[in-house]
Amino acid sequence: MNGDSSAVGRVGELVHATRGPDGPGEVRLRIRGGTEIYLAWSEEPLPLGTCVLVVESRGARTVGVVPWSDLPGAR
Repeated sequence: MNGDSSAVGRVGELVHATRGPDGPGEVRLRIRGGTEIYLAWSEEPLPLGTCVLVVESRGARTVGVVPWSDLPGAR
């Protein structure tokens, strides 16, 4: 998946909490062979450190996210 430049479908961790509709947080994603930070919007406020799934692109370096739980033993 290193050659895939799309953030949608990736799992990351919030490095700044989201505030739901009141404002974005930031998510760190592994993408293009490194890690990058994107602005992250969510429907509900999510705390720092939440594992999230990117469900949509909202433009350059801005994504929509939802909370995500890995399956046991997936990491």
